[in-house]
Amino acid sequence: MANVFDVAAYILQQQGRMTTMKLQKLCYYAQAWHLVWAEKSLFSERIEAWANGPVAPELYRLHKGRFDIDASELAKGDPQNLTEGERKDIDEVLRFYAPMGAYHLSELTHHEAPWKDARGDLPVGARCTKTITLAAMAEYYGSLTD
Repeated sequence: MANVFDVAAYILQQQGRMTTMKLQKLCYYAQAWHLVWAEKSLFSERIEAWANGPVAPELYRLHKGRFDIDASELAKGDPQNLTEGERKDIDEVLRFYAPMGAYHLSELTHHEAPWKDARGDLPVGARCTKTITLAAMAEYYGSLTD
């Protein structure tokens, strides 16, 4: 199985330099939609419901302190670890979500059940490290295809 670093490396390879916030959201949507389309997770690293939207903490630790990043600056990850089917799913996610800016993607996640449910009644901007479950992502995004 690929990991979140492989997915991030592939996204950066395809899209070029972007903000780390946008990279995090694209990795989240890649995971969510792969769960729906392939009925399995794309990577095993957890995603948490942080104040600015979904974040994979392991990926965050790799780019902490950076505003933006490109593939050459990502210390981990190999796009070759992705299967052809995984790359196709990520490409579909990129076709839809990549034209959006980081803050637009963040706001979008704030209106979707997986992030909102994981945060519960926390006030806007409050720190949160609760996991957005794979089941919550599969259920919510799967319902959008019905």
